[in-house]
Amino acid sequence: MDGVVDGLQTQMRAARRNVALLATSQAILGSAAPLSIAIGSLAGYQLLGDDKSLATAPITAFNVGTACGAVVIAILSRFLGRREAFMAGCLIGAAGGAFAAIALFRESFWLFALALLFIGTSSGFTQKIRFAAADASPSSYKPKAISWILGAGIVSAILGPQIVIWAKDLFAPVTFAGAFIALIPICLAGIGIFSFLKLPQTKTATQSLEPARPLKEIVLTQRFLTGMICGICIYALMTFVMTGAPLAMVIGCGFPPEMATLGIQWHVLAMFGPSFITGSLISRFGAEKVVAIGIFVMMACAVVAHLGVELWNFWGALVLLGIGWNFGFIGSTAIVASSYRPHEADKVQGFHDIVLFGTVALSSFSSGKVFVTWGWSFINMVIWPVAVICLLLIAALLFRRSPAKPL
Repeated sequence: MDGVVDGLQTQMRAARRNVALLATSQAILGSAAPLSIAIGSLAGYQLLGDDKSLATAPITAFNVGTACGAVVIAILSRFLGRREAFMAGCLIGAAGGAFAAIALFRESFWLFALALLFIGTSSGFTQKIRFAAADASPSSYKPKAISWILGAGIVSAILGPQIVIWAKDLFAPVTFAGAFIALIPICLAGIGIFSFLKLPQTKTATQSLEPARPLKEIVLTQRFLTGMICGICIYALMTFVMTGAPLAMVIGCGFPPEMATLGIQWHVLAMFGPSFITGSLISRFGAEKVVAIGIFVMMACAVVAHLGVELWNFWGALVLLGIGWNFGFIGSTAIVASSYRPHEADKVQGFHDIVLFGTVALSSFSSGKVFVTWGWSFINMVIWPVAVICLLLIAALLFRRSPAKPL
C-alpha cells in the first residue's frame, strides 16, 4: 500500500514539474499570437494597395499555419518525441519572425503573409502544450493542468502587445519590423526550456489493456462531437471578432494603433486570466456547465459591442470576449480530452486541431471581408446564432449525460 502511495506521489511531482516547464514555455512562446494578431492586419493594410479587403489575409495565414502545425507536430512527435518536436517548433517560429521583418523592409505583402504562416505553424506546436500537460498528468489533475497552461497566457497577453509597443518603431520608418525581430530570441529561449522536459511515454495500443479504437468511432461519439463543435465555434467566434477589432478601432473609428494594441492586450489577459479558477470550476460543476457560462459571456460581448463605438465599447467587448473564450474553450477541451484513451491521443488531437484551426483560419479571413463590406456591427451579430447552436448541443449532452470513460 505504501508503495502505491509513494508511486502516486512521485507521479504527481513529475506531473507538476512538467506542467511548470510547459507553462513557462507557453508564457513566452504564446506571445507570438497576440503580437501577430495585434499588428498583422494593420501591417497588411499598410502593405496593400487600393483594395484593402485582404488586410486580414496575414492573420488567416497565421491561422492556416496553426492548423498545419497541428499536423506537423503530430508527425514529429511520433518519430522524434514531443520534446524534440516542441524544439523544432521554436526554430520555425524564429524563422518566421526573421521573414516577417524582411517582408516589411521589402514592402512585400505576400512574403509577409508567408512569414505569418511560419509563425502560425510554430503557434500550432505551442497549442499542443495544453494536451502535453494533460497527457502527462493523472486524471484528477488534468483540468488543473490545462488551466495552468492557459493561465500562463497572462504573461503572453502582456509580453506580446508590449513587444509591439516597445519595438514597432525600432527600425523606423519601417513600422512593426522590430516587433517581429524580437520573436527570434523568444523562440530560442523556448528551446532551452523544453530541453529540461521529461515527458512520460504515451502508451501504445499494444501496451494498453484495450486496443485503440478507429478514429471514426471516436469522433462520432456525442461527447467528442459536442466538445469539438463547441470548441471550434467558440474559438472561431473569438478570432472573427478579435481580428476585426483593430481594423474597426483604427481604420473605422480613428483610434491610434496603440489603443488597438492595448485593447488586444486586455482581451488576451481576459482570455487567460480566469484560467487559474476554470479548472476548479470544471471539477466542481462539470465542463458542460462551464462551457455554457462561457457562451453566455460571449453573448454579453455582443451586447456591449452593439451599444456604441466608444473606446470603452471596444475594450469592454474584447474583455468579455476573452472571458467567454476562456470558459468555453477550456471546458470544451476538457470534454474532448475525456472522450479518448491515452494511446488514442495523438490521432484524435491531430484531427481535432486540424479542424479547429482550419475553421479559425476561415473566420479570420472572412472577418476582413465582412468588416469592409458590412462593418463592425455585423461582425458582432454573428455571435448570436452560433451561440444558440452551442447552447443546444450542451443542453443535449447534459440531458443524455453518461459517465466519461476513465483515462
